[in-house]
Amino acid sequence: MKIYRAYKFRLYPTDEQKILIHKTFGCSRFVYNYYLNYQKENGVKKSFDLCKDLKELENNHEYLKEVDSCALRCSIFDLEDGFNNFFAKRSGYPKFKSKFSRQSYRTSCIRSTYKEKEHSNIEVDLLTRNIKLPKLGKVKIRGFRNKDRIEGKIVNATISRETTNKYYVSVLVEEELLVEKVTPTSIVGIDLGIKDLVVTSDGIKYGNEKILMKFEKRLKRLQRKLSRQVKGSKNYLKTKEKIARIHAKIKNYRKYYLNEIANEIVNEHDIIVTESLLVKDMFKDKKKAFNKSLSDASVSTLRSLIEWKCKIKGKIYYKINTYYPSSQICSYCGYKNSKLKDLSIREHDCPECGSHNDRDINASLNILLEGLKLHYNLVSLV
Repeated sequence: MKIYRAYKFRLYPTDEQKILIHKTFGCSRFVYNYYLNYQKENGVKKSFDLCKDLKELENNHEYLKEVDSCALRCSIFDLEDGFNNFFAKRSGYPKFKSKFSRQSYRTSCIRSTYKEKEHSNIEVDLLTRNIKLPKLGKVKIRGFRNKDRIEGKIVNATISRETTNKYYVSVLVEEELLVEKVTPTSIVGIDLGIKDLVVTSDGIKYGNEKILMKFEKRLKRLQRKLSRQVKGSKNYLKTKEKIARIHAKIKNYRKYYLNEIANEIVNEHDIIVTESLLVKDMFKDKKKAFNKSLSDASVSTLRSLIEWKCKIKGKIYYKINTYYPSSQICSYCGYKNSKLKDLSIREHDCPECGSHNDRDINASLNILLEGLKLHYNLVSLV
């Protein structure tokens, strides 16, 4: 199976390399905005035609020749992707890029052979902890200490500068993965929620760490301080960086925690069944506190992680119907109690069979049973 995997490294450029990186950010943004304005006035054209016109643009603006030409072409391809997504109704109309938003550029990997030796403009050496990038040359990196080399074929690299003033490079690699199909011996149903992030049909509960709430007081204090400072001043920029660092810490903590949960569930079970929540709809007509807790829980990210890990490890993953009333059905007798729509009811007795049910464990058992039905229906078709 062919997969695409990204390896993200912390980048440690020299002062000269930083200047060239920032020049490339600006030039890539200029090319993107120039051709977006051009297509607004003259109609949408293919990226191939715009790349032909890029040579003339470089002659008119000499500073464009100082940076990586692949990065400029990638800006045109990004613009084409933006228009394709707009016409397919997957996103809105492309917008002009700002120098105050996230700064990044992408460059393609080009290979050639000279005197029976292969050469590439992007190379990663994990032994010396260096990466070779177009125009920049060798740059120090940190990350993936448990690896000696990257397997697969490098496709491109994305260089970015975060609001914390840290530089990163994300290397996209095409890998040929040999996935052995697992003979299923265990199954688990998973109920995703806010009070407990994950409740399994085995009765195991993974708590919601509420990571944002741990840093909320500090964030509020810094944001109030930022609002009183003169915009653009040195103290304003220092406070802004402090806020960015807290948000980065929240993001990294959440990412680590979700990966730990996903790894544990996928490693221990062969068939994983989750509910298919419409998170966007859950944000509608709800209290502000609920929306904050829902976004902090990141249930959609967790579900995507589980699905991806199942795919690369040969495990089986099922998503049940969005509107399946898993919380309202008794897992013992199948009786449906519509009164259980109230989320404040955490435990209840079934009026039909009298069994005492924990709301979340009962829902996870129903999800497991629904997953079994899906599995045996598919097996019988084969």
